Amino acid sequence: MKKVLITGVTGFAGYHLAKYLTDTTKHTIIGTYHSDSSLSQLAELRDRLQFYRIDLTDKSSVFDLIEEIRPDEIYHLAAQTSTTDSFKDPEKTLLTNIFPEVYIFEAVKKVGLFNTRILIVSTSEVYGLITPHDLPIDEETPFRPLNPYAVSKVAQDLLGLQYFYVDQLQIVRARPFNHIGPRQKPKFVLPMFAKQIVEIEKGQKEPVLMVGNLKVKRDFTDVRDIVRAYVLLMEKGVAGDVYNVGSGKSIEIQEILDILLSLTNKIIKVKEDPQLFRNIDIMDIVCDNSKLIQITGWKPQISLKRTISDTLDYFRQVV
Repeated sequence: MKKVLITGVTGFAGYHLAKYLTDTTKHTIIGTYHSDSSLSQLAELRDRLQFYRIDLTDKSSVFDLIEEIRPDEIYHLAAQTSTTDSFKDPEKTLLTNIFPEVYIFEAVKKVGLFNTRILIVSTSEVYGLITPHDLPIDEETPFRPLNPYAVSKVAQDLLGLQYFYVDQLQIVRARPFNHIGPRQKPKFVLPMFAKQIVEIEKGQKEPVLMVGNLKVKRDFTDVRDIVRAYVLLMEKGVAGDVYNVGSGKSIEIQEILDILLSLTNKIIKVKEDPQLFRNIDIMDIVCDNSKLIQITGWKPQISLKRTISDTLDYFRQVV
């Protein structure tokens, strides 16, 4: 029976990956978490996983973990993922995102786990300053990062390549585009809108929904489809290679909002909030997912409307 380690299992993608693996495999799933409060979010999975509370920025703790578990597969998801937070504290973002990955690679080398498969989750943010000529964005598009979070992910991405070249670690890199769905924190666009609508439905907020730039277009994919792609890449991805993960089509934020508003019986006024606009906003981002599809056969299965509806229903349960 395979032993699978997921770092950041209490995070947005981490939860959905753990649920998918426990639903579809007999693997022993081990997840790391940072705080007891975050663990409470995984109540329904507590009996199906093994958990380790660990500070991944502590080198000796990471070495002890890898030596004890000796995983067959590692999904490295733990990260500080907010671009906004990365501007507020760039040092913490670089420390949180880069050093744990180095410690994992070094620990895998020390223990001699040269057949262990490792999936490094980068981000489409590494492409940064995209022009219309770059669309759709393939894996050869140059890195032009626009925030410290993206810089930290460029470092993670290239470290994965370096450890493959030099040490022959079995590392596959994934660059996911925007993923959305239930349990995402409301600092991101869809859950931010959904939470406000539920607060209005429950009389906790005036019927005014604050928004940023509704004209930008992004490549949105349900997080449950994203983690399914991760599992396929773990199985079929070529070590040392990198794969974009996204739907292959972009949707205007206005369309997301229109679908959300169609799912409530409240009359809601929409108002722009200048604080929700980015200093530099790329108007259109589209993923070229042909490399992923060619090697895995992956395609999104969950419709945008179902993703939005499920996210709204999630906030109706927790707000």
